[in-house]
Amino acid sequence: MREEFALKVPAGLDISKAAPLLCAGITTYSPLRTWNVGPGSRVGVIGLGGLGHMAVKLAAAMGASVTVLSRSDSKKHDALELGADGLLVSTDPDAMAKSANAFDLIIDTVPVDHDINPYMPLLDVDGTLVIVGQIGPIAAPTTVPLLLGRRRIAGSPIGGLKQTQELLDFCARKNILPDVETIRMDEINHAFTRMEKADVHYRFVIDMATLQAA
Repeated sequence: MREEFALKVPAGLDISKAAPLLCAGITTYSPLRTWNVGPGSRVGVIGLGGLGHMAVKLAAAMGASVTVLSRSDSKKHDALELGADGLLVSTDPDAMAKSANAFDLIIDTVPVDHDINPYMPLLDVDGTLVIVGQIGPIAAPTTVPLLLGRRRIAGSPIGGLKQTQELLDFCARKNILPDVETIRMDEINHAFTRMEKADVHYRFVIDMATLQAA
């Protein structure tokens, strides 16, 4: 093994919960750092799943004002518990209209095809919507809100080794960890079935000590 390709898990960071940081954690941390999120930033997070819940935790820890965007208010309690300041129901036209120009950055974590047009007017001038969840075609965006608000649509991949180490150190300092459910190796098929039903809060972690017994 070459040490330049290794990451160090800082002391005090729960090793049983560290693995999802190398996926959902860095995937959401990277755009927050790229777009200089900090105190005073207004961040929206579309979707509250494995990626979204980490985006909320990380943005809040950076000092941003964080709002979860969801199709209903059923996840409002969870959003607030994770550190969000509020939840905006994206299917409520009046609420969406009142939130025009309300965000500097929106992180879109939804992993399936969806219409991003309703979210563009929520960005302030020079605001950016970053897609980190969906891989594949998206509905054609309407150019009017892009042109009038000098807004942007961007994509962001997972971060590199340097930034991932930065993430691990940041999470250790701020005591930020993903919400996970630890399962045995012989429970993996059931976990996959639950995942297809979105019955995960918010990541499964396999106890590798159970591998031999499986």
